[in-house]
Amino acid sequence: MHLFRVSALTVSLAITLHARAQVPPTTIPPSPTTQAQHGDDKATPALPASGHTLDSADLEAFFDGIIPLQLERSDIAGAVVLVKKDGQVLLQKGYGYADEKKKKPVDPNTTIFRLASISKLFTWVSVMQLEEQGKLDIDADVNWYLDFQIRPAFDKPITLRNLMTHTGGFEEENRDIIITNPKQPVTLREFLIENQPKRLFAPGTVPAYSNYGVGLASYIVQRVSGEPFEQYVEEHIFVPLDMTHSTFFQPPPKALVASPSEGYREDTEKPAVGFEIFNPVGAGGLSSTASDMGRFGQALLNGGELDGKRILKPETLTAMWTPQFRVSDKMPPIGMGFYQVWRNDLRWIGHEGDLIAFHSLFFVEPTQKLVLFVSYNSAGAGDKPRPEIIEMFTDRYFPREERQVFATLSRDELNAMAGTYQSTRRADSTRLKLGDLFEQRDITIDKDGILRVEGIKDLRGHTIKWKPIDKDLWQEVDGQRRLFAVRDEEGKVVRVAYDFPGTQGQRVPWYENGKFLLCTVGASLVVLAFVVLASLMRLGKRLFLRKRPRPAPQTGTQWLPWVSRAAAWVWVVLLSTIFTFFAVAGDDLMPPTPAWDKYFYLMNVVTALAILLSVFAIISGIRVWKRAEMRKITKAKFSLVALACAILCWFAIHWHVIGQVKRI
Repeated sequence: MHLFRVSALTVSLAITLHARAQVPPTTIPPSPTTQAQHGDDKATPALPASGHTLDSADLEAFFDGIIPLQLERSDIAGAVVLVKKDGQVLLQKGYGYADEKKKKPVDPNTTIFRLASISKLFTWVSVMQLEEQGKLDIDADVNWYLDFQIRPAFDKPITLRNLMTHTGGFEEENRDIIITNPKQPVTLREFLIENQPKRLFAPGTVPAYSNYGVGLASYIVQRVSGEPFEQYVEEHIFVPLDMTHSTFFQPPPKALVASPSEGYREDTEKPAVGFEIFNPVGAGGLSSTASDMGRFGQALLNGGELDGKRILKPETLTAMWTPQFRVSDKMPPIGMGFYQVWRNDLRWIGHEGDLIAFHSLFFVEPTQKLVLFVSYNSAGAGDKPRPEIIEMFTDRYFPREERQVFATLSRDELNAMAGTYQSTRRADSTRLKLGDLFEQRDITIDKDGILRVEGIKDLRGHTIKWKPIDKDLWQEVDGQRRLFAVRDEEGKVVRVAYDFPGTQGQRVPWYENGKFLLCTVGASLVVLAFVVLASLMRLGKRLFLRKRPRPAPQTGTQWLPWVSRAAAWVWVVLLSTIFTFFAVAGDDLMPPTPAWDKYFYLMNVVTALAILLSVFAIISGIRVWKRAEMRKITKAKFSLVALACAILCWFAIHWHVIGQVKRI
């Protein structure tokens, strides 16, 4: 994990690996229908052109082949799978262990998995229930419903519709987002007030996936309904749908305390991570089973009703599935919280979810009346397993052969995409900014007009190749993923949209280019490291070569003043300690909590000292040029150290090595 960023949050550029694009539909996704029924109704097996019948026997053979392989290859303790079609359960099965140490098997009916961002769908259903009752206006300023205020920005209010499409403009916020100690609870209101992020974009303009925004919506549900959010979802969604093993309470209530699966980080031979308490609750606090998620999915396909109990009106669900934000009708859209994944002739609608240990997917396909749910309980599932499921399942049962036809563009049009990009899901005002420095990605165009995005690989580990299929639209060679160029008023490509509509890549200005900066900062540290080394050598000579006479310096030569040497020592020790700590800790780090504050205060004090000493070093580097008797090499030495100190001062301030303690 890079600085202060949990890999599970990761719905940024890497999330695009989980979405697949193809030729867009000519209409919006089909509306939910009330004709499909839940229960044991018999469905006629579908027989696609591939010859694979979508029935229980073939599905079990398929998943029995792929899931055990994934568990072994990716060091995953256990998984659960559910597939429904036309209201009939075709497969509901657990694999591996819910508790590796006790060898407790996964039970799809009773083993509770932590579903992370799939929680958001329940928050949006709750919002729309209150909207149906006339208690909420999803296009009103959210401040109308809060007992604290979202700070103004861009002269435009944020609405619930903005929050549903992740276009509220909030920067990323990670403080207290995941804790494993239930003795350190943070209430929903406290979290939202203490961790209010700044705004990067005007509402409704640029997607920047935001857990905080969903948390706001869950607090609005709590405020308007007069019930704690956890209790509201229990009474208005779980109870009507008979989801008896689902809860937003963290940890679960006593009746379910023995049901949650353990979660494992990286190595299943090591102790489990413990129950991950996610803040804010509405963005990631859901715990549920495969069978319960099957009931929720069926209610969605039934137009908001299951077994005579209705949670939404059909027209409300139709509106929620209607595209609300997209950069092009040739790219997958996001509706009211539900986003689409395109592959072959299917339009999957739903959400994925990631914690440190748990990784899940939940999608419905309205035209085929399908529900697909898969969840894993180990960190090893965060990369390949889920996209493998979507790709292989869709290709096996709903194959489509398509001959790719690429467009011919001028060299200038091709090169317009080249550059360095950073995710719109980022933080610019906190220490997270330093971590974002390492997540920038270069887009390059080779001589054959093939585009590559640095670090974006296919399931075989090969860097994906893209070619244009239209102006501003690129498609994966021999694949279905897509990129779309977003231009400004002057026609310059300023952002790149991916298959996942909740985030984009934004062009990085040259002075924030990660490679350039790291080289510049690295060179500055090398200069100061030589100062430190020279100081150590002189100290060694004094200690061990006392009897040897000290050589007299040449005329016009002068040692660096003590402030310059002190600045070099502080910078080298400070930055090498920071980078070493995070390089060693890596993915074992939990997100920051108030327990980190003392270290941030110490970091601020040491950085402030380094900056103060650097000011005097810079003054020395300037004044030395006024002394005619000094040798040019001495002047250059003073100036080089002064320049290195100036660069590091700017870096520490601009990238928040020194900065706020209470926000991260």
